[in-house]
Amino acid sequence: MWRVHRHIGMGGDQLVAAVAGDEVERRLGDQLREASGEEFAPLRDECMPLDGARELVGELKRRGHRVVLASSSSSDDLEFFVDRLGVRGDVDGWTTKDDVERSKPHPDVVHAALEKAGTRDAVMVGDSRWDIESAANAGLETVCVITGGWSEQELRDHGAVAVFDSQRKLCECLHSTPLR
Repeated sequence: MWRVHRHIGMGGDQLVAAVAGDEVERRLGDQLREASGEEFAPLRDECMPLDGARELVGELKRRGHRVVLASSSSSDDLEFFVDRLGVRGDVDGWTTKDDVERSKPHPDVVHAALEKAGTRDAVMVGDSRWDIESAANAGLETVCVITGGWSEQELRDHGAVAVFDSQRKLCECLHSTPLR
């Protein structure tokens, strides 16, 4: 279980090989990804937005930023969570695994988000090593929150330019980040 936990945030197309090896990926990868989706579906309604997430999106918009969500999830899941978070009118777009060939830590999802944003002047907000690596692979900095199971030190070691305990704290401290 610890091995799976350390890979949360990595896209499903990368996860099986990273956790179980290339042979398992070749033999069972598609079946495992399908089973994962089936297991997650009944639990999805139990997922609630993190405290301060909606306010962070709103504050970024108030400051004139374009907000594009760069996700490795399915379109169905992402649309569900955009609605659950209540930010459909505040985000300028989003990307999903359906928009890219390879997911995080590859930069494909970040490049797709930048294209939707219409700019390369961007900063990633993330919570895992995989967010930081995908952003770095696309030439971007990452500001992190400690919500993905990674410690502040681990996130900094992987290249985060700033780390906050929560979305609420990040929102309060935007002035001290590249997201000013």
